[in-house]
Amino acid sequence: MVTAYDANPHQLVRATAARLEKIEGLTPPKWVGLVKSGAHKERLPQDDKFWYMRCASLLYQAYCHSPIGVSSLQSHYGGRQKRGVAREHFRRAGGNMIRKGLQAMEKAGLLAKKKVGRYIAPKGQQMLDAVAKELASVKKE
Repeated sequence: MVTAYDANPHQLVRATAARLEKIEGLTPPKWVGLVKSGAHKERLPQDDKFWYMRCASLLYQAYCHSPIGVSSLQSHYGGRQKRGVAREHFRRAGGNMIRKGLQAMEKAGLLAKKKVGRYIAPKGQQMLDAVAKELASVKKE
């Protein structure tokens, strides 16, 4: 049996993002293309499908590291902020984009919220495993 752990994470996230685009409840907020994803970034996301890539990545993080929360994901997606001549510092990613992505996937039934944090729902786990199985069958051919 092939699971998401067996697939290449980059390929898995890209293929999952393509599937998430087809789900009706996962429409990106209007402001997603107008804001940076964190204080450490210099520019806006250049990819048109950034929202779906981030949601797919959030789903993969929930699969591998449940329970997850906004604060831990801010650290995961954060990075070094360039400060010119001064030393670089780590900055966490913005929380609103992460929070809205998690909430949208909860409405779609891919994630479930419990008292401690968010967990992957059976529907989300089935989706990731199915995508991993597709990638494995393509790799064999």
